[in-house]
Amino acid sequence: MAKNLFKIIWQTVLLWLVFRLGVFLVGALHLSLPGNVAGMLLMFALLSSGLVKPACIEAASGFLLKHFAFFFIPISVGLMSFGSLMRQSGVALLAILLLSAMAGAAVTGVTVQLLQRRREP
Repeated sequence: MAKNLFKIIWQTVLLWLVFRLGVFLVGALHLSLPGNVAGMLLMFALLSSGLVKPACIEAASGFLLKHFAFFFIPISVGLMSFGSLMRQSGVALLAILLLSAMAGAAVTGVTVQLLQRRREP
């Protein structure tokens, strides 16, 4: 139990360091890119190059994905302070969210199918 907890903590620190490196690089290079996206691109590069093995972040990423819904609580509470905006433009925002979700799901589905065809001999 303690060993697994230590592993999750260590891997979370690694993920956080890559995130902070992304934020630092965006600031230092004056990139018009969110730091978290730069961090994800860095992690993708590290995983793709083999410098970081998936097993090195597997426990922490699994833990974070398992409790993913918890991270939406602050956003949901924050939306409550925009009640007037939601009443004024709620339908338009809902339509944008639905279209965005459908576009994201479609792109993800097509990408997964293309990647699966590539893997199959």
